[in-house]
Amino acid sequence: MLRSVETEIIEGVPTPVAHSWAHQTTVDLVRLQIGPRQRELGLRAGSGDLALPGTGDRYVPDLAVVPRELAKAKGALLPDQTVLVVEVTSPSNGDTDRTVKRRRYAQFGAPLYLLVDRQERACTLFSQPGTLGYTRVEGPHPFGIPVRLPEPFELDLDTTEF
Repeated sequence: MLRSVETEIIEGVPTPVAHSWAHQTTVDLVRLQIGPRQRELGLRAGSGDLALPGTGDRYVPDLAVVPRELAKAKGALLPDQTVLVVEVTSPSNGDTDRTVKRRRYAQFGAPLYLLVDRQERACTLFSQPGTLGYTRVEGPHPFGIPVRLPEPFELDLDTTEF
């Protein structure tokens, strides 16, 4: 059976994206918890492309939450058009999610970046993006400790099953 593999471009390097069931289960647990609130707010969630203009880079986040009207876009969106970006680490990409993507999402204005670090068994929420990085960091919180998602979500994310 052939499996479709997506490709990100990170710092100019094409990088295939393939995830395990455990990885996808973690993404699903986040999606299930934010789903009711996201629908109340008229938002949609998916893993569509995010372009970083002027760099040639293109990311495929594990989950991005965007306004409903933008979810119908045929092309890539920009990080500043998201409401929340979630990356779940894998052994092969953990350092990229922890450093490169964190810096780039901040530079390109993603308002909230949730890093679910499966190797470190902790979650960190980054907010208040700027050109030098995020100016607010909450965590790392060990799995089992709730992570508060601020406005517009205003909910505590249960990380027990991550």
